[in-house]
Amino acid sequence: MVTNKRKFGDLGEKIAIKFLKNKKYKIVETNFKNKTGRMLGEIDIIAQDVQANELVFVEVKTREYNKFKDTLPEENITSMKLKKLVRVANFYLQNKKLTAAQYRFDAISVWLDLKSKKAKVKHICSL
Repeated sequence: MVTNKRKFGDLGEKIAIKFLKNKKYKIVETNFKNKTGRMLGEIDIIAQDVQANELVFVEVKTREYNKFKDTLPEENITSMKLKKLVRVANFYLQNKKLTAAQYRFDAISVWLDLKSKKAKVKHICSL
């Protein structure tokens, strides 16, 4: 069963993907999870920053603007979440035989204004 919270998050991820594509990033995978062994977590977007020649692991945080306009969505990326991202990213790099690849972790914050149907996007490079 898909919850409203999940639908809201999915919409934020779609907006983030469009944002990255407009910045000439190549989307490699979305919602990557390790499917073998113990569940390590999920990476929202894996993209290639062609200009920097780096693989980018992107965490997307989405908030409703009218409720949370005074907060930063990226504030919800805790040290525990960062540790999970690192574990899943390491699994991904090993699984795809990309251990020598240059990579970084980014965050994209999306504020959705449901009334005007507009979004504000903030891209934070290298968490």
